[in-house]
Amino acid sequence: MPIGKLDHFSIRTLDIEASRRFYTEVMGFQPGFRPPFKFPGLWLYNGAQYPETTGVVHIIGIDLNDPQGLKDYLGDRELDTLNGTGTVDHMAFAATGLAEMQARLKRHGVAFRERTVPSLNLHQVFFEDPSGVTIELNYPAAEVQQAA
Repeated sequence: MPIGKLDHFSIRTLDIEASRRFYTEVMGFQPGFRPPFKFPGLWLYNGAQYPETTGVVHIIGIDLNDPQGLKDYLGDRELDTLNGTGTVDHMAFAATGLAEMQARLKRHGVAFRERTVPSLNLHQVFFEDPSGVTIELNYPAAEVQQAA
């Protein structure tokens, strides 16, 4: 069986509420169905919901008072490894609505950097989530003129 498209990203965090706010209010994802795992978390969707998809981003909460459910299911991780993207450099999403996202990032006080890649006809926006994970949004380059 060939490998298809990427299914989802999972982010472990000590601050599930900050991650929930960031991915819903800044990124625009919506919470949806999540199986009753024995650890805190939420699944975030962009449009289609379960069973058509299992979400785009899975937030995995770490309960320091009761971490066993997470350890049993996904294995243990040292807490000092849970900042930034580690060996994964960033996660990227195709997007539209550059001006709206720029305004949303500014409104939420999220610092971002941008660059245009003319050979790809692409405009990129980079920023970090509350856990230090780098996010890249790829917009059609034509939206740069529209956003100005």
